Amino acid sequence: MKCPGQDTRYWKPEAVFEAKCPKCGNAVEFFKDDTTRKCGICGHRFLNPGMDFGCAAYCPYAEQCIGNLPPELMARKEDLLKDRVAIEMKKYFKRDFRRIGHATKVARYAERIGKSEGGNMAVILASAYLHDIGIHEAERKYNSTAARYQEEEGPPIANEILTRLGAKAELIAEVCDIVGHHHHPRDEETVNFKVLYDSDMIVNLEENHSETPMDAERLEKIIRKSFLTESGSREARKVLLKEAV
Repeated sequence: MKCPGQDTRYWKPEAVFEAKCPKCGNAVEFFKDDTTRKCGICGHRFLNPGMDFGCAAYCPYAEQCIGNLPPELMARKEDLLKDRVAIEMKKYFKRDFRRIGHATKVARYAERIGKSEGGNMAVILASAYLHDIGIHEAERKYNSTAARYQEEEGPPIANEILTRLGAKAELIAEVCDIVGHHHHPRDEETVNFKVLYDSDMIVNLEENHSETPMDAERLEKIIRKSFLTESGSREARKVLLKEAV
């Protein structure tokens, strides 16, 4: 039996409508099940404004379903990736609320710093959510949460998660590289790495400060010495020194 929603016998008058071409303003006729239509005047092809493309924004088979994805949908696809990575991180850590909370805080600072510094927000936020994803394996294999063990165990898990979510190979490679040395900056680093590093540093300092309070002078020395971006330093002072920046 054909789905009534797709069977034209059940369509109502609003199933066929006109939409203005975003390039020239010409009226273009759409059927409700059209994914895209080409303007007869200027030739611009654009999305059906009445169709929900939510699943296409993250489905790895979207291009097979609706053809080449237009730029606006590709942007939405990367924007939604961070939300799905956050969900997978929480599922992976299960009831380890300490690690979930830590990753969530790092992502929050990474979003603020990343918007100031630039960089690829999809890479930055995926790295933020997954930077400590190897910590359980480090504990299981080595009975340790040492940075080098986290960095060793994290990339394969991050790779599996991002591959399953249909992320681009380039994004997966960069995120796994960041996860694999997120405590140890190299001589030359990308903006994406620097944003993640500074965000993680802020949360680590917050957590350490809550357990063993440090005076403002010591915190200021750490901020001047350790942070890799100006935006990260400003955010650290705002959070740790309560400066109005």
